[in-house]
Amino acid sequence: MARKEQARQKARELVARFGVQSVPVPIDRIARGLGVTVQYAPFDGELSGMAFIKDGKPMIGINSLHTASRQRFTLAHELAHHILHREKLETDGVHVDKGILRRDSLTSEGTDESEIEANNFAAELLMPEGLLDVVLGGRNVDLEDEEAVAAAARKFRVSSTALQFRLQRS
Repeated sequence: MARKEQARQKARELVARFGVQSVPVPIDRIARGLGVTVQYAPFDGELSGMAFIKDGKPMIGINSLHTASRQRFTLAHELAHHILHREKLETDGVHVDKGILRRDSLTSEGTDESEIEANNFAAELLMPEGLLDVVLGGRNVDLEDEEAVAAAARKFRVSSTALQFRLQRS
């Protein structure tokens, strides 16, 4: 199984474990349930979030200056680093993310596997397949239809960009 699919599978397991049956997915509750401390603070520039371990406890920092939908995606993305890349956090210390889900050169070239995995995990966690079917009524959304994409994104409390990312990978 490809690493991206493994990341999505881990997200599906969390959705099932926490009994998520409606939108928006309670990402804060899931993080707390996993014993992760989440702190919101204003960060400079494009810093979206960070994942780290302090005194053996998993921690996530989220940029409080970003929109609520971006904060939710960042939280899910950083949670992915704790679940998928824990050993790396334990050895490297703090993992810092800037501009999550942007088309920077590393992501577009597919060269940073851990970031690609974290984005796929976050998209699957916040917009699980079963709930996508419910919200979209089993129909395909025209990705060019900005109003339809925005309406569905609001239900999930994610950005239109995040929903488009998710739908393109369905």
